Amino acid sequence: MSSLSRELVFLILQFLDEEKFKETVHKLEQESGFFFNMRHFEDQVQAGEWDEVERYLCGFTKVEDNRYSMKIFFEIRKQKYLEALDRQDRAKAVEILVKDLKVFASFNEELFKEITQLLTLDNFRQNEQLSKYGDTKSARNIMLMELKKLIEANPLFRDKLTFPPFKSSRLRTLINQSLNWQHQLCKNPRPNPDIKTLFTDHTCSPANGARPPPPGNSPLVGPVPKAGVFPPLGGHSLFCNGQPFQPVVSPSPGAIAGWMAATNPSLPHPAVAAGPPSLMQPSTAAAFLKHPRAPTGVTGMDYQSADSEHLMKRIRTGQSEEVSFSGVSHTPNAYSQDDLPKTVVRTLSQGSNVMSMDFHPQQQTILLVGTNVGDISLWEVGSRERLAHKPFKVWDISSCTMGLQTALLKDAAISVNRCVWAPDGLLLGVAFSKHIVQIYAYNPTGELRHHLEIDAHIGGVNDIAFAHPNKQLCIVTCGDDKTIKVWDAQAGRRQYTFEGHEAPVYSVCPHYKENIQFIFSTAIDGKIKAWLYDCVGSRVDYDAPGHWCTTMAYSADGTRLFSCGTSKEGDSHLVEWNESEGSIKRNYSGFRKRSLGVVQFDTTRNRFLAAGDEFQIKFWDMDNTNVLTVVEADGGLAASPRLRFNKEGSLLAATLIDNGIKILANNDGLRLIRMLESRIADGSRGPSEPSKPLIVNALGPVSTVSTSVAPTLERDRIPPAVSISNLASMENSRLVDVKPRVSDDVDNKIKVWKMPDIVDQSQLKALRLPDPMTASKIVRLLFTNSGLALLALASNAVHKLWKWQRTDRISGKSSAYVVPQLWQPPSGTLMTNDVSDTNPSEEATACIALSKNDSYVMSASGGKVSLFNMMTFKVMTTFTSPPPAATFLAFHPQDNNIIAIGMEDSTIQIYNVRVDEVKTILKGHQKRITGLAFSQSLNTLVSSGADAQLCAWSIDGWEKKKARFIQAPHGRSSPLIGDTKVQFHNDQIHLLVVHESQISVYDSNLECLRSWYPKDSLPAPITSAIYSCDGLLVYAGFSDGAVAVFDADSLRLRCRIAPSAYIPSSSTSGSSVYPLVIAAHPSEPNQIAVGMSDGVVHVVEPSDAEPKWGGPPPAQENGSLPSNSSNHQPSDLPAR
Repeated sequence: MSSLSRELVFLILQFLDEEKFKETVHKLEQESGFFFNMRHFEDQVQAGEWDEVERYLCGFTKVEDNRYSMKIFFEIRKQKYLEALDRQDRAKAVEILVKDLKVFASFNEELFKEITQLLTLDNFRQNEQLSKYGDTKSARNIMLMELKKLIEANPLFRDKLTFPPFKSSRLRTLINQSLNWQHQLCKNPRPNPDIKTLFTDHTCSPANGARPPPPGNSPLVGPVPKAGVFPPLGGHSLFCNGQPFQPVVSPSPGAIAGWMAATNPSLPHPAVAAGPPSLMQPSTAAAFLKHPRAPTGVTGMDYQSADSEHLMKRIRTGQSEEVSFSGVSHTPNAYSQDDLPKTVVRTLSQGSNVMSMDFHPQQQTILLVGTNVGDISLWEVGSRERLAHKPFKVWDISSCTMGLQTALLKDAAISVNRCVWAPDGLLLGVAFSKHIVQIYAYNPTGELRHHLEIDAHIGGVNDIAFAHPNKQLCIVTCGDDKTIKVWDAQAGRRQYTFEGHEAPVYSVCPHYKENIQFIFSTAIDGKIKAWLYDCVGSRVDYDAPGHWCTTMAYSADGTRLFSCGTSKEGDSHLVEWNESEGSIKRNYSGFRKRSLGVVQFDTTRNRFLAAGDEFQIKFWDMDNTNVLTVVEADGGLAASPRLRFNKEGSLLAATLIDNGIKILANNDGLRLIRMLESRIADGSRGPSEPSKPLIVNALGPVSTVSTSVAPTLERDRIPPAVSISNLASMENSRLVDVKPRVSDDVDNKIKVWKMPDIVDQSQLKALRLPDPMTASKIVRLLFTNSGLALLALASNAVHKLWKWQRTDRISGKSSAYVVPQLWQPPSGTLMTNDVSDTNPSEEATACIALSKNDSYVMSASGGKVSLFNMMTFKVMTTFTSPPPAATFLAFHPQDNNIIAIGMEDSTIQIYNVRVDEVKTILKGHQKRITGLAFSQSLNTLVSSGADAQLCAWSIDGWEKKKARFIQAPHGRSSPLIGDTKVQFHNDQIHLLVVHESQISVYDSNLECLRSWYPKDSLPAPITSAIYSCDGLLVYAGFSDGAVAVFDADSLRLRCRIAPSAYIPSSSTSGSSVYPLVIAAHPSEPNQIAVGMSDGVVHVVEPSDAEPKWGGPPPAQENGSLPSNSSNHQPSDLPAR
């Protein structure tokens, strides 16, 4: 094939790809053999589409071509064979062996025999060489890395792995140039030719005998204009804007015209969205979707159809019937800084980490709040009253997909990702971190009623918004399954599904301009796309600054488009877009070098921008890239606070580091709040009469309410917050309300309340696990991730594994009501760590870590680190010979092959198991490492040591971000020394820090939020502490044998479990026995296992009569109790 013919194939490949003919693209790649699409190959391998993988490969190479090709095909077929064995499909495995793998027998007969023998094993992992085989997904990823290396080294793939660089839409450009040339050769060139086909050459015929214009006057006579004037095209239209190449002109300020390609008006578009009823729908979407028009006097060609005469008239006259939005002049200095809400007028205590907020579109002081435990609340910020509270609950589990039911069964924890009001304020929508959205109907009394529940996406629903296509209210959602979906807001029927993103979709921004409805979407790979309400595909493909999490928003008048996002490295970008060109118009400065989380932003009054960064609120004038002013709101703001203006811009809500919200106001907002306060005062002086809750509409009258009846209404209306582990039961402790004052009856309740003390075995259920082995103290203890087994490491370096048997009547999950089996493989092998002569195991610091799929465990007891197969107890490998000895182990959250190893010499080694190599060594502690915890959302590793120091390290570059010594309690010398353990909360932001002197909770900036010190009934040193699986509780063990249960948010004591309650009296005689380590069950939040100093392990859970541990003290009406968590340290972060 000639060089030009080869290039034509590449042009066709580009055209097919732009038109979304995905299967045809890959078929042409394979048949031509010109370009090997590595991304397509990776997708097929990861999906296990083995037939398609081999079919695609055969377009470029065959098995016998060379040793690289042979190895490629062998690895693919071997993986297919192992997967068949892994799912116990032996018939399929035999078929693969005979049909696919036998061809390799002639090259290596011994290898073929060894592969055949795998059929005789119950589990092929019993083969020593395959003992490291993990789950299917990780195995495919490992194989894929090898395949890519082989392909890159294979000479047959040389020059076929890179697509040649040339401008987008090149084939369209060449056809446009051809049509321009044909038009110049016309005998009777018309000024506005009508192109209806490409099948024949273009010619113009005189129009009804009219004299054609002289050729010299034709603007197309002369050299063919340069290509590149037209931006890329999308949809099914062949040409950008119905015009041939013209001289470059100044872009017209059309809405998203420069971002989207025109749709062919000959194709019907019944779904193109209409604006609100007051707006007229244009006769064709082409009028809106065209690119900048030619200036007056420049003749252009319309390559569309004769039906677009309306558009042609516009072009001929040079006039526009459209509103030129981006050309609207914004009068400078129309507002002053006094218009910004900067004065703190209210502080609300939500009780859980706030994830999303939205003010009611009409009732300006009604704030909708969603939290990380899945509940939503309605606050009347003027009166500080919580009007409604809805804990998360699936309304109809039977109508949910099995995927959602399975996800909730595996992990009941769920978070609100976004909550938002509909434009009319009659509906509100909530998007959750697992599958579903819930729509509530709202009435002015503050009542919320169930309206719709939609199982919308596979995985998390990352954003939700309301839109009005076709004059009908719809719900727009996006999710982890890389799609955007549109739903009917009345019946919940799905109307559109938009596919095209290659990563989870992070946010959506529906909008309308020039009466055309469209949706912008952003994904976590930084791609921005735009969609019309049709099935054509995305009309835009641009990169957001930062290439990660980005949100988009318009100014209030809809004329200016902004986006704000943060990169994985923490670099934040707030920009204004030039819609006509799809380029950045302004890039606002003033962000912290490394933002602590994804920066959130909002717009107000068509003039100001606000973003949360560095524990502050930063404001910009839209026309100035420099920071206008900074507000700290009296301190206590979150590191990257979430922000939300009300519609008038008079109030601003900002999130706090302690699960609260501050309301800031400008002068108008202050007047509004004072008006509310005076109305409340007037109501309290008047006669008491029942009335509805105080609802404020900034545009209308204020209702009144008697203060004597308001508290009663509040308590009746608000259910207690939900425990994630048991959605049917509720806990008053997590609902914290904000009131102007504390009532006397609540004070009395607090005075008489007494913390529960469990002292008798009848008050709980405790099970001593069977163990005939020699007693050695339990130094490490953990449940398997499935919750079906419990693994202990004793001080003599021996592991013990208890398994609960699955039967028809028993689920197989661990329980204090069922005695498990102390399990060993048939060989009777003990899982024993390597020990060092110079560092006896009884004195060494032991460490252990379990892989996510429970397949293998990594452990050390002063000697080498050993990797064990959990099925056979065999040592798969050992590494890092002492000295120094390993003292703590943690798997990387994204790659099981990467392990952080804390060492006795105070360093941390980042070790790659697969290549047996230490990647880097982190130095920052003075004594041995005693704790490691990864946060995937913060991209951070936190380490703790026997020097009582905390260090935060970036996962990307492994540089140290921050270091801090924990604070010594009053009366204890500083600095502290002793083992310090760390664990991240489920939210991946808050950090539990445990030392014998204290239990503390730190934020992502290593700032201490609250602490608890041993005192009163729990005076002994702390030996261990851990979060419950739902993150609502903290369990702690003490050296006097007691176990305590704390509320995780406040560190208030819920109950104390005395040793007599779970340790049989015969076990305690003659010696002091106490818990050395506590393990929390992965799915049962009220079940723990306790490893004792005498080598015994107990499983403990509440009794049937009391299914939960203790009870919290009654919450005050203003949301705070006299602090029980610290004698001298405030529970809030100090003001900055």
